[in-house]
Amino acid sequence: MHTSARADGIRPAHTAAEAESGRPTEWTLRPAEPSDVEAIAELRATVMRPDLERLGRFDGHRVRQRLRDSFSPRHTSVIVADGAFAGCVTVRPAEEGQWLEHFYLAPALHGRGLGSAVLRTLLERADADDVRVRLNVLQGSAARRLYERHGFTVEVQDPVDVYMVRQPGAGTLEVFR
Repeated sequence: MHTSARADGIRPAHTAAEAESGRPTEWTLRPAEPSDVEAIAELRATVMRPDLERLGRFDGHRVRQRLRDSFSPRHTSVIVADGAFAGCVTVRPAEEGQWLEHFYLAPALHGRGLGSAVLRTLLERADADDVRVRLNVLQGSAARRLYERHGFTVEVQDPVDVYMVRQPGAGTLEVFR
């Protein structure tokens, strides 16, 4: 695993995530640039559409515009897998810790371990800084299981959102396939 530190404090990694071909997926995190906003907005709409439709809340324009309105290149990293845009994640400083937001992977990469590898890297950094991490996920989203496996617990929920928190050093649950 590559362990050099970047200026933005997020450690890039080259970690194996099994692809259909059986070969490892090489990935890195690079700082987002303002020009990334449209690709990220489109990915957000694609990834969130099934859950938002299930909840009766999908509006294609709104889902993209909300990303544009809150986009912070300073706190966002682009996930590059095998040399191509694969997703993004925002880690924003907040009172009493950090907020993990806008964590989206291209659907073709779901279920291959890449999300876990990226999340593990981010959480190792939060643990090293001894900070808690908060996030919210849509009710019924499969992403909730990912977060629970990595030590997040439900703080509060409503009919649409589940707000979760992870204390420093909460660890990761072993999952056997």
